[in-house]
Amino acid sequence: MKFVKMKKIKIFDTTLRDGEQSPGASLNKEEKLIIAKQLAKLNVDVIEAGFPIASNDDFEAVKMISKEVKGPVICVLARAKKEDIDKARESLKYAEKSRIHIFLATSKVHIHSKLHLSEKEVLCKVYDMVCYARNFFDEVEFTPEDSARTDIDFMIKVIETAIKAGARIINIADTVGYAEPEEFGKRVKYVFDKLGGLIEEKNVIISVHCHDDLGLAVANSLEGIRNGATQVECTVNGIGERAGNCSLEEIVMNLKTRKDYFGVDVDINTKEIFRTSRIVSKLTGIEIQKNKAIVGSNAFAHEAGIHQHGVINNKLTYEIMDPKDVGWEGTRFVLGKHSGRHMVEKILKEKGYNFNANQIKELSLKLKKIADIKKRISEKDVEKMIQNNLKKNI
Repeated sequence: MKFVKMKKIKIFDTTLRDGEQSPGASLNKEEKLIIAKQLAKLNVDVIEAGFPIASNDDFEAVKMISKEVKGPVICVLARAKKEDIDKARESLKYAEKSRIHIFLATSKVHIHSKLHLSEKEVLCKVYDMVCYARNFFDEVEFTPEDSARTDIDFMIKVIETAIKAGARIINIADTVGYAEPEEFGKRVKYVFDKLGGLIEEKNVIISVHCHDDLGLAVANSLEGIRNGATQVECTVNGIGERAGNCSLEEIVMNLKTRKDYFGVDVDINTKEIFRTSRIVSKLTGIEIQKNKAIVGSNAFAHEAGIHQHGVINNKLTYEIMDPKDVGWEGTRFVLGKHSGRHMVEKILKEKGYNFNANQIKELSLKLKKIADIKKRISEKDVEKMIQNNLKKNI
């Protein structure tokens, strides 16, 4: 049987750049370094460390990260301007592997309302700035900003221009979270249909960067992968501007859990996901919603009696992932009004008690009554009930 090597998807983490642009989030350079070191432990392929021209603190943070963090490519964002590129060059001079990520808006609304340029002027600027940047960095990435709302044939011209100028990573960006999955997938496929020969000849990576304004960042990114993209830009906990970005943990665990469907893999050390999530949450001050996939406190919690009974017998009944694979301590059972006698029996056995079926049924009913009032039942509630039941039977 011939072994076929599975295609690898590169994980480009932009927590320190796009993620930090979340309303209310702000990181100093020391905090950025802590997160960057943890991202290296997570084994992301690329760390977008900041936007050096934006502030002196951002510049210093990138410089510190490029000195101290080894392994991932260290990338910075830059507008299609020489002063941005020069600042980026200075900030990355100590990087083991450097990348500049140049962007320029290409949708009509951006070109006319923000840039005040013609399409011809946009193409010239793309060519000139990519040509200028390729002399100073190991890798040049280019993004047509607001790709999803850009005229598709103009987008192809922009991408072709960027590749011919020396960009070897092209990023298709749904900057405002406008696209629908099928539509976005077709846009990525169109790039390969029109420029497949050039992409192959120049060994170009096609990347996707999706925002979550309509709650579709992960879905759109997955469609990008299904249509040929081999890099995904994402953030820890899905933080980012407005409604956020594609969530790193969700994209990674989709590709890992459904390897049978996507036929690709990632090099992420998934056991560091939970720790990374909590570090980012603590340092940014952005709390993680309880029902957040993969890293929310309820992600592997079970309260319903039917679910608890199933998981007690076989975890695969209601868990498609092993919590330990993402760094959780394991399955968590929650006692509440939906819990059944199987859960109560399990807890009693773990505490060393051996009650008969009628006693267990009686305790279960009492627990449900308490849960109706208190919502959640604590260990103290269980202990108190056990002691009262024991006294009653003496």
